[in-house]
Amino acid sequence: MIAVLFALFTTTRFAIEKRQAYAWFKMLANARQLVMESMAAVAETRHPETGAHIRRTQNYVRAIAEKLRCDGHYTEILTHEFIDLLFVSAPLHDIGKVGIPDSILLKSDRLTPPEFELMKKHAEYGRNIICSAAQRIEGDNFLSLAGEIALTHHEMWDGSGYPQGLAGQEIPLSGRIMIVADVYDALINRRCYKDAFAHEYSIELMRKSRATMFDPVIFDAFLSIERNIREIALTYQDLEKSGPVLGDR
Repeated sequence: MIAVLFALFTTTRFAIEKRQAYAWFKMLANARQLVMESMAAVAETRHPETGAHIRRTQNYVRAIAEKLRCDGHYTEILTHEFIDLLFVSAPLHDIGKVGIPDSILLKSDRLTPPEFELMKKHAEYGRNIICSAAQRIEGDNFLSLAGEIALTHHEMWDGSGYPQGLAGQEIPLSGRIMIVADVYDALINRRCYKDAFAHEYSIELMRKSRATMFDPVIFDAFLSIERNIREIALTYQDLEKSGPVLGDR
């Protein structure tokens, strides 16, 4: 009888601890999401183009990462937990633009070389903003990936990107995925300095940069789920910026 009671007690205690652990992890996940969304909202207020953009790009990066994992690429990094964190971190990739003057951020003409140099600083500004926030959060430092993305999402496969001029595998995987998502979305949507390009034309432009701007493995994964990517763009489209360019099938 004592053995039965002890087993029952142990099982009950384990079930309670499991529920408590689940509740704690759920609370932590909700806190992560709240912090990310709050910080991303700051970027939206400074830069009107980023609202739907951050929702599209976070879904693009998750779709690309899941395809890479499914195909057996970078599986040592692309765990389910990493992909979930990538999804919630991606909205902060352009938060550094809060430090760029409106005269540059919203300029409709081509930037001058000095203006472009200042614009490029948004990658470092973003990393610094996120790192500053991370220092104030004890325990799980879930902002580290967001800082990595903010800093490296303009690095290019051939080393011609910024701010560090990293090349190939020197660029963190998160940054290599983010640049594909970011460039595609910039092409298919109107910006203050350009009109929206059609989906097909945007894809062809990106093909030309397959092994210069993009990690070829990641770009090929992106191409293989082109239909899915387009559906994401349609789901979260801003008709004022994308217009009819996504409507033709």
